[in-house]
Amino acid sequence: MELVKHVGGCHCGAIRFEVWNSPDLHVFNCNCSICTKKQNHHFIVPGKYFKLLQGSDNLTTYTFNTHIAKHTFCKTCGVQSFYTPRSNPDGYGISPQCLEPGTVRSVIVEEFGGDNWEESMKAHKSITNMSVAAADI
Repeated sequence: MELVKHVGGCHCGAIRFEVWNSPDLHVFNCNCSICTKKQNHHFIVPGKYFKLLQGSDNLTTYTFNTHIAKHTFCKTCGVQSFYTPRSNPDGYGISPQCLEPGTVRSVIVEEFGGDNWEESMKAHKSITNMSVAAADI
């Protein structure tokens, strides 16, 4: 898989990160309660493909239910640039709208039935592997 470096961050600039992923993004639109309210569209990457460049002291975290997902956001502007998804606690869910322009070639959006999370995870054949680096498979 072709990998490119994407750079992004929050609205106020306090949080900055880089992430390696395909220029063709596979984005999930989840309809669970929190993703619906936040409009949390995201693509999933392995943890080793993500690097926080600045702002660790300006991040805060919200958890609920199983407390596996870590919904991180900027303390100043409130933007969630990335988070740790329940489906992939060893990876990151990246908000494509928080990437700087110029590195994304295409975006495919897949609807995910997070309102019935357990059944949707059983039915989805590849989501848990998205946080595994291709070299590790």
